[in-house]
Amino acid sequence: MIPAAEAVERFAADLAALSPRGEAIGIAVSGGPDSLALLLLAAAARPGAVAAATVDHRFRPESAAEAKMVSAICARLGLPHSILAANLQARARAERYDLLAQWARERGIAAVATAHHADDQAETLIMRLARGAGIRGLGGIRPRRSLDGRVAVIRPLLRWRRSELADIVTQAGLVGIDDPSNHDVRHDRTRVRSDLAGPAQWPDALRLAAVAAHLREADEALDWALRPVVRSCLTSDGDALLIEANAVPREFQRRLLLEAFTRLQAPWPPGPELTRALAALGAGRTITLGGIKLEPGPPWRLSRAPPHRHC
Repeated sequence: MIPAAEAVERFAADLAALSPRGEAIGIAVSGGPDSLALLLLAAAARPGAVAAATVDHRFRPESAAEAKMVSAICARLGLPHSILAANLQARARAERYDLLAQWARERGIAAVATAHHADDQAETLIMRLARGAGIRGLGGIRPRRSLDGRVAVIRPLLRWRRSELADIVTQAGLVGIDDPSNHDVRHDRTRVRSDLAGPAQWPDALRLAAVAAHLREADEALDWALRPVVRSCLTSDGDALLIEANAVPREFQRRLLLEAFTRLQAPWPPGPELTRALAALGAGRTITLGGIKLEPGPPWRLSRAPPHRHC
């Protein structure tokens, strides 16, 4: 079941860019062809330093058997494997990462790899374009991000095509699980995937993924350029924060607001809500967003909104 040496060498380089060579890593394996290819590549690239986990969301009757199938494959590869049972009532994606982070912490694993690839990235870019996302959103799926301050999720396959991963699984004599939800046209991603595979002349997925990477680099550059602006334009006033926003570009105003939300320990508002807040402040109106009161000033003043009184 060992992939071709060329593929293993390529993957090892992609993985090393996100996790130091020799470091133990976790692999999130659903049993689909993408995650099975990730499992095979990781087992070959980092022998003795890989553990795998499958989150059983129990959405379908077959899920328990599918998790056991992954266990059997891991046993053949000589890899430890854990099945993590999810709460059916919880938000699936959020709980999946919570379970994986807890599993990794218990094993002293600093990074968990998922099988997001270039086609996923292209689909994400198109979906976010359709929603009017800004630079940060158009950066797409991040190659690495922290889950809880101790464990990171990494995506070493973002430069690999779905078809390449499917070939690796086929050549290993394995058959990946075909989740019916991947064909459900009620999901935005399924419709975008169908459009990208259709007769319309969309750019190649790797080119779309490269666009997302360029936008992500631009986003990181803006964050870097923002540092001195934060020091000079964002100050404290007791329990409140003041923002001198008039002299900075609108994108920096947006990022200063997000930095203020972080300092006030409030969750970042969705993009459209943040745009609405900027418009209100620009028009001289006070607005409350995510439990934070924003007053137009100048300077803008952000503070925690008082709790609602119930009659």
